[in-house]
Amino acid sequence: MTTYKARSITTAVQHDLPRKMVFIAGPRQAGKTTFARRLCTIEGKDYKKSYLNWDVAAHRSMIIREEFPSETDFLILDEIHKYRRWRQVVKGLYDAMPGERKILVTGSARLDYYRHGGDSLQGRYRFHRLLPFCCKELGDPKRSIAEQLLRLGPFPEPFLSGSEKEARIWSRDYRIRLVEEDLRGLEKVIDTGLMEKLAMLLPESVGSPLSLNGLKEDLQVAHQTVSRWVKVLETVYMIFRIYPFTGSSARSVKKKAKHYHFDWTTVTDPGARFENMVAFHLLAWCWRQQDEEGRNIELRYYRDMDRREVDFVITEDERPIHFIDVKTSHREVSPSLRYLSGRFPGTPARQVALDFDDDRVTRERIRICGWKSLWEW
Repeated sequence: MTTYKARSITTAVQHDLPRKMVFIAGPRQAGKTTFARRLCTIEGKDYKKSYLNWDVAAHRSMIIREEFPSETDFLILDEIHKYRRWRQVVKGLYDAMPGERKILVTGSARLDYYRHGGDSLQGRYRFHRLLPFCCKELGDPKRSIAEQLLRLGPFPEPFLSGSEKEARIWSRDYRIRLVEEDLRGLEKVIDTGLMEKLAMLLPESVGSPLSLNGLKEDLQVAHQTVSRWVKVLETVYMIFRIYPFTGSSARSVKKKAKHYHFDWTTVTDPGARFENMVAFHLLAWCWRQQDEEGRNIELRYYRDMDRREVDFVITEDERPIHFIDVKTSHREVSPSLRYLSGRFPGTPARQVALDFDDDRVTRERIRICGWKSLWEW
C-alpha cells in the first residue's frame, strides 16, 4: 500500500473548514480525492458516507434532487462545478446549517472560473489550490528525489510508479482526457485535432515569451481563437503563464507572457524542463501565500529591450521581493541577474543550478545554490 504523502495545504484547510466552506481546485489527478479521503480519516468520518461525485450517476441524481447524506456532518462535493446550478446548491447547504456541517468542494477546473453570475457566494467560502507534488511534500532533501521529479513529473501516479515508460503513457492519456473531456466542458464548439496540435506545440517554447501570432500561423486560426484556447488550457491547469515585471524601466518588455506546464515531462529540452520545475515550485509557493495569507504575491519574469533576462521575479504589491535565475550548470553569475540585483539593492537574489551541490553567497550578495533550494518553496 502506498504511503500517504502529507500535502502542504492540510493545516490551512483544517483551520478554515469549521468556519466556512472550503473550495479546492487544481489539476486533474493532482490528488484532491485522496486528500479529501485523508481529511475524512483525520475527522473520524466515513469517507463513503461523506462523498458525492458529480461524475457518478447515482451521486449526480442525489445532487440534482438535493438529497444529501444526513448521517454525517462532513460533506465532500467533487466536480460539482459541472452542474449549472452548483452555486445555488452549495449556498443553500451552507445557509441551512452554517457552522454545523463542514463542506469541502473540489474540482479539476478552476472553481473561480465558474463563480461569475448567479447567487453570490461572497463571504461563505475559502479558496485553496492543490497542485501535484512539490519537493517539500516528498520528504527530506535528496538529489534522487529531485532527479526523479524532473524525470517523471509531479503528478502522484507517474511519480510513485518510478517508471519513465509508465510516466510517458500516463502523460499521453492525461493530455487526451483533458482535451476530449475537460476542454469540451468549457468550449461549446472546439476542434479537438487543433487543440491536440496546440498542446503538442506549446512545450517547444517553454521558457521563452509566447507568441500567439506564431501559434495563429501554425494552427491557421484567428488570433482571438488561439488566445481563447490558451486561456482555456490555463483554466484546466494544463499550463500556467507568467507576465513581465516592468519595474521602473522604460526599456522592459511589457507584453508577452512566458508559459510552463504542470506536466513538464512534455518538455524535452533538459534546461527548459528544469526551469519549468523551478517555475512550478515558485508558483505553488506564491499561490499558497495568496490563498492562506491573503498576500498580493505574483510570479513574474524580467526581460528588457537590451535582451537582459532573469527567469523569475516574485513581487508583492508590485514591488520585487526576490529574483531567481535558473541554470542547468553553474559557471558564473548571470550578468542579467547581477544587473537586476544592482538596480534593486537589498532585494534577495539567487541563481539555481541543477548540478550545484554547494550553497554560497557572492560579493554582490547573490546566492548560488542548487537542487536543495527546491525544498524551500
